[in-house]
Amino acid sequence: MAGSNSLTKENGQRLFPTSVVGSMPRPDFVQDLFLLGNKESPNKLDKHDNLDAAVRYIIALQEASGIDIISDGEWRRRSYIGIIADIANGFELSMHNGKHWTTVVDKLEIKQEGVIAEEAKFLVQNTNCNTKVCLPSPYLLGQRMWDQEKSKNAYPTRESFMYDLVPILRNELRLLKDAGATIAQFDDPHLCLFVDESIRATYQDPEAEMELCVELLNQIVTDIEGIHIAIHLCRRNKGREGWIGEGGYEPLLPYLANLDVDQYVMEFTIPVAGDVSILKAIPEDKMVGLGCVDCRSEHIDTPEEIVARVENALRYLSPQQIVLNPDCGFAPGNAADIPLDEAYQKLKNEAKAAEILRNKYA
Repeated sequence: MAGSNSLTKENGQRLFPTSVVGSMPRPDFVQDLFLLGNKESPNKLDKHDNLDAAVRYIIALQEASGIDIISDGEWRRRSYIGIIADIANGFELSMHNGKHWTTVVDKLEIKQEGVIAEEAKFLVQNTNCNTKVCLPSPYLLGQRMWDQEKSKNAYPTRESFMYDLVPILRNELRLLKDAGATIAQFDDPHLCLFVDESIRATYQDPEAEMELCVELLNQIVTDIEGIHIAIHLCRRNKGREGWIGEGGYEPLLPYLANLDVDQYVMEFTIPVAGDVSILKAIPEDKMVGLGCVDCRSEHIDTPEEIVARVENALRYLSPQQIVLNPDCGFAPGNAADIPLDEAYQKLKNEAKAAEILRNKYA
């Protein structure tokens, strides 16, 4: 197995650890900090002192909420995938409908390795909590950043671009491990869209697509020890607007079984996520980042509501297998339409729910 199942109770972690998925809402002042001395790349890691102070703030907010595994809120990123353009040359940055868009137009060439590790170092140095740092899946990047016309001279096929991403992301994972992060989480909501029958129907061979995604990730994580590896699977997060894909996880299960990770981060709070009974197919040596907190709507789940969702999952998983988290990041793109105080209250209730569960099942 790639990684290290270091979050289990047997390794000193208390039951029902709590976490975020990755991103936290970015207030206007954080959005503005991306523009200071940073004109050539909207995703570039900004060393400005004010941004360092902002990241310390979001670390402190998560600590104050009481959760166990924290991120830097992805506050150094315009989006959770655009960071690849800070690591490698070969991309064209543009604006589409008011949003930043990144397209591969030339062969990839490393320009600054360890960008994600630098994020991790700052996070680890500024907290005593366990930490999570996210990386984009090569399959997701291929779906979002390859264009049939603009990319064809460098990469005639989408797949050729995806394969060229593998050594780059593998190197980032190695450096991330060395930086001391507890969890490396690969984000791939596009893989999760294959839960939707109507989306599968748009592909000539959806099974081959899912196999490709798993193959690419396995090439990245194989033989890398000393860090817990997770895969995040959600149906796209449109904030107040909801989601994209609909359907239970059943179509993904045969492919997830071949994925060399320690933890599946899955959403179950939204009504289109399917039945939680699919968790009975999860092997006993795998953990589940259980989406038990709503991250999209204004409703703030009570601790009791969260406990009920976890106890429903306990019909199929052992307590040692469950990590509590929201369904998705609170602000995975460059929009920040979820108030930060709302996210804070949701995380506080997540932590309170975990205490109730620990008292009941310890």
